[in-house]
Amino acid sequence: METVTVSSKYQVVIPEAVRRHHRIRPGDKLAVIVKHGVVHLVPIRPFGSSKGMFKGTKADPRDLRDHSDRL
Repeated sequence: METVTVSSKYQVVIPEAVRRHHRIRPGDKLAVIVKHGVVHLVPIRPFGSSKGMFKGTKADPRDLRDHSDRL
């Protein structure tokens, strides 16, 4: 587990291993999501970059959500 320190300007440095693994580059945008007291930083990717992500899979789109989410 990596740890970071918050600066006096409330800034943090994302560790190099995390940046490399998630391909985070200077200028990239991250969404800040707080859920149940946990802060998540989620990279915002252009929609076009996900093209072909699931190529060759035989997933049924009806199985993408839980039954409780359906009307």
